[in-house]
Amino acid sequence: MTTTPQQTPQKAPRTDDLILVLGATGKTGRRLVPRLRAAGHTVRAASRSGETRFDWNERSTWAAALDGASALYLVAPEEPEPVADFVAQAVAAGVRRFVVLSGRGIEVSGESFLAGMARADRVVREADVDWTVIRANNFAQNFDEDYAHAPLLAGRLALPVGDVAEPFVDVEDIAEVAAALLTEEGHSGRVYDLSGPRALTYAEAVAEIAAASGRPMRFEAVTQEQFLAELRAAEVPEPLARELAAVFTFTAEGHLSPLATGVQDVLGRAPRDFSAYVKSAAARGAWA
Repeated sequence: MTTTPQQTPQKAPRTDDLILVLGATGKTGRRLVPRLRAAGHTVRAASRSGETRFDWNERSTWAAALDGASALYLVAPEEPEPVADFVAQAVAAGVRRFVVLSGRGIEVSGESFLAGMARADRVVREADVDWTVIRANNFAQNFDEDYAHAPLLAGRLALPVGDVAEPFVDVEDIAEVAAALLTEEGHSGRVYDLSGPRALTYAEAVAEIAAASGRPMRFEAVTQEQFLAELRAAEVPEPLARELAAVFTFTAEGHLSPLATGVQDVLGRAPRDFSAYVKSAAARGAWA
């Protein structure tokens, strides 16, 4: 559920504070960093292979990444164990503002899957800091930058989601929202659900991509057992296979289907439509 601010956020960007962006080479981070820098903010881009080395599993990398930072964009690790210690260290190091990337429905699923994300969502909200949480729908960019890309190029995307419809969110919207939350006042203690402006089934999404790319593609709804069998045949590690199956089962139950208002609430505009994403991705040859 989206928590809407009770007052219009004051657009008072702060350009003198250091903003630490974790996951800076990921889908949201690599879009957020240049957006912040273009607006005049000082940014430390941290990741396992980025400008500043940061690894959740190597605690020796934490202090240098946190040094001097007053605001933090937190993309959680897969495993939940390091989250609480990291948040405590960040607070002790002087981080005052946290913006956490989380997922819609996390208040229902808890730590049954995507446990690191769920832990970060909870731990930061319980901390004595200025926090805001972004709970996002599945990304539109998953169709060209993640799990769906290779199957689409092969002509068949098979998932255990049935005919459920979902309003996929554009990662560009997430980055723009995150930039606002990190630099504007009026968002403290808020949880924003982010989605696209319309819900469409995976079959409809694949049909749009096929039409825009000119490639033959189809979506096939499969059972969880069939999905797991295909992942095992592809030698996907069993823990990852089961987590993926759990994520899509949760999706199939309709938890992500309602439209959310977070983009409008924060940015004062409608979210980007899936068709705009498809057109842009196809134009740059994403499915060529």
